[in-house]
Formats: sequence, structure tokens, C-alpha cells
Amino acid sequence: MIEEEKQSNQTKMFADLNKREIFEQAKTYAFAYADQIPEMEVFPSEESQKLLQGFDEALPKTQTSAQLVLEQLNQLGGPNTIAQTGGRYFGFVNGGALPVAVATKWLSDFWDQNGGLSLTSPINAKLEMVCEKWLRELFSLPDETVAGFVSGTSTANICGLAAARYRLLKNAGWDINVKGLNGAPKIRVIAHQEVHSSVKKGLAILGFGSENIEWIPSDDKGCLDLNHLPELDALSLVLLQAGNVNTGAFDPFSEVCDQANAVGAWVHVDGAFGLWAAACESLSYLTTGMEKATSWAVDGHKTLNTPYDCGIVLCRDEPAMISALQATADYLAFSDRREPLLYTTEMSKRSRAIELWSCLKYLGKSGVDEMITGFHLLANRLAEGLKVHDFRIINDVVFNQVLVACETEERTKDTLANIQKSGECWCGPSTWKGESVIRVSVCSWATTKEDIERTIRAFVHARN
Repeated sequence: MIEEEKQSNQTKMFADLNKREIFEQAKTYAFAYADQIPEMEVFPSEESQKLLQGFDEALPKTQTSAQLVLEQLNQLGGPNTIAQTGGRYFGFVNGGALPVAVATKWLSDFWDQNGGLSLTSPINAKLEMVCEKWLRELFSLPDETVAGFVSGTSTANICGLAAARYRLLKNAGWDINVKGLNGAPKIRVIAHQEVHSSVKKGLAILGFGSENIEWIPSDDKGCLDLNHLPELDALSLVLLQAGNVNTGAFDPFSEVCDQANAVGAWVHVDGAFGLWAAACESLSYLTTGMEKATSWAVDGHKTLNTPYDCGIVLCRDEPAMISALQATADYLAFSDRREPLLYTTEMSKRSRAIELWSCLKYLGKSGVDEMITGFHLLANRLAEGLKVHDFRIINDVVFNQVLVACETEERTKDTLANIQKSGECWCGPSTWKGESVIRVSVCSWATTKEDIERTIRAFVHARN
């Protein structure tokens, strides 16, 4: 009886695959969703969120038809998505998703590749190599730079920091892979006060307690203040960022890296969304000297608009990176080619490079430049438009971030609450220099000039 039930379930699954009906059903739902994106509420209403209670059910005792699964997901889940693939979502630097990348993801999802080894996915392994080369070119990084393709910048930061820890201790005569951390020489972690929370998270995971970090002041733009940079040595790990999460400002890479390289220190750059400025002719000045660092972290799913999830760690010390993220096991069959899992924390992993390659191939250098420069121009248009209506713009809009405030703290908070309730656009809250602000991140290919004008009107209406 049990064998018959198993066979019956398997028969249903093969039928689902062969008839294609559920895939046509999913395609219909997806296209209907895409059609409504331009006018749907950017954030689901309270009424829509009540639908989520429909998922509060006991685990089914028997198999549910695939059609009913998709129907429930579409009816209850669709109205409770964030319209971040539209043009008026400006929260959390989430980016959009290029249509070609979504189509690529559909195809690669059918392939269902485990990207850990060359032997588990030759196509992923090859495209990782291609993307690694293309990224070096786009960011003007040293020829020896290697890349690991991970879930996001949080993980990319961990990988870069782990490589730094390995190399700095190895240079001091301590092999952390053999001896561990107990009794190891002390690494000096040097960071300014505006370092991103994902970097702090990575430091904590790797055992660098917050009390051991040499905190130095940031300037009024949120950048490292060179006047307070201490003398560096061969056990120093300096943390910089390309794009402050609030102001969008960039640290003084060249000056810090010159001092670090002179003494054998390690510089890691957290460039989740801002590193892409290096790929733009008119904005690359923001990253001057960044190529002198030792490791970098960046997202594809933010500024480049790949689908989630797509993060990249870049490092010009390949031996340190492979040693820090080492993976050995009797069953791991390494080929004579580059093995993806040696450059990440993961063993089994999603084949993210397929979608990344698709975006880079589709856009090319000029397309990447045009799209990202467009974010900057639209952010400036938003800032100028809000100024006309007497909103305060707190930051210099050097990249794609805009900090907005009203004449009082209370009115700023009320305005943001009204914006978020309106469904017209969505922005997030933040605090800058002790003041509550509205943070706007322009980072979607779908955002148009009309979206910006509509957003300006939404701000004005929300304040009144």
C-alpha cells in the first residue's frame, strides 16, 4: 500500500512536469502581476495583510494539488508583496530586477544547479570565471583579484574579513587554521563610526569583539576622518566603505590605502551599493584609490538590479581567501579548473553567476554606466524638486541617496508615516546626526522621471 501511494505521488509529479499546466498557470500569474506593478500599492495595505491569515493552517495530511498551491500563493501572497520591481520603491537600497535577469532566473531555476563545484555545474563554474574577469574590468581592480559569489554583502564582508584575519595572522607567524584563535596575536581592527551594521555583524561572527575595535570619528558626511587615522602596522585591518548607507558618501580610499600598503596592513571596502560608481565615467572619481585596497564586498541585487540573492566578495590575495574559506573532504571531487566553493562560505550554493552574467552581458559597459548614472541624476532631480517645496535635503547627493526632513522632527515623522500609508511610494526612516530623516534610495531600472515627479507630489501631499 505504501509503495502504491509513493508511486502515485511520483506519477502526479511527473504529470505536473510533463503537462506543463502548472508552469503556464505560474506564467499567467506572473504576467498579471507585472501588468499591475505600475499602479499597485508599493506597500500592501492593512486590508491586504489580513489575507496572510489564510496561511495559518495545519500541515496537510495528504498531498495538495499543484494548481491549488499556486492559486493560494497567488491570491494570498501576491497582494502582500512589496512592489520593488516598480519605479517608486525607494527603501533599503533593494534595487529592482532587470527583465532579462528574471527570464534568466526562470531558465536557471529549471536547471536547478548546485554551484559548489565545477563537477556539479560546469555552466556556473564557467560563468563565475567570466564574471570575475568582467568585474575586474568594470571596477578597475588588480589583475590578481579573484571573486566569490555569495548571498549578499553581509556574507561577502565575512569572507573578506576572514581572508584578512588569516593573512594578518599568517604574516605574524600564526596559522589560524591549525592553532585557532586562542593565544593568537591581536589584530587591530580600525573602523570609523559610520561603518555599516553588516560589517559589525561580520566582525562579531569572526570573534572581533566590539570593545577591541579602534573606533575613530567620522566627518560630517559620514566618511572616515583622516585627521584621526592612527598609525598603522602589519596587524592592522582597516574598514572603509564605498557609499554611506545614509548620505551615499565615499571614504578617502587613496590616502588610507597608501598608508596601509606601506606597512603591510589590510584594507577591506564595504561597497554594497556604492562600489558600482567605479563603473561610471562621470562618477568613478568617488572611488579614486579604491583599487589599492585588499578586499571588497558588493551586491549585484542592489545597484546592478540582478534578482535576489547575489553578493560578491573580491580579493587580490587569492591564497588568503582560499585558506580562510578552505574546504576539504574525501567526497569532494576537485577538477583542474577553478572551484567555486573555495571562494565562499558555502559548500552547496545557488548558481548566482548565471543571472549576474546575464545582466552584465545584456547591459555591457555602456549600459551599466547609463543605468547607474541614471540613478544619480534621478536622485538629484528628486532632491531639487523637494527643495522647491521647502523640504530640507540633509546631504550632498553624490550618488543615489537622499536624506529628507521637514521643519520639525514631529512633522518629518508624520510625513513619512503618511507616505508609507499612501501606497503611492515607499521610503524608509533613518536618523542622521541625532535627527529623524526620511531616507530615499534611487536604485531601480524601472524608476522614471514621471515616477520622481509623482513621488515629489506624494511628499507634498503627505506633509499637508
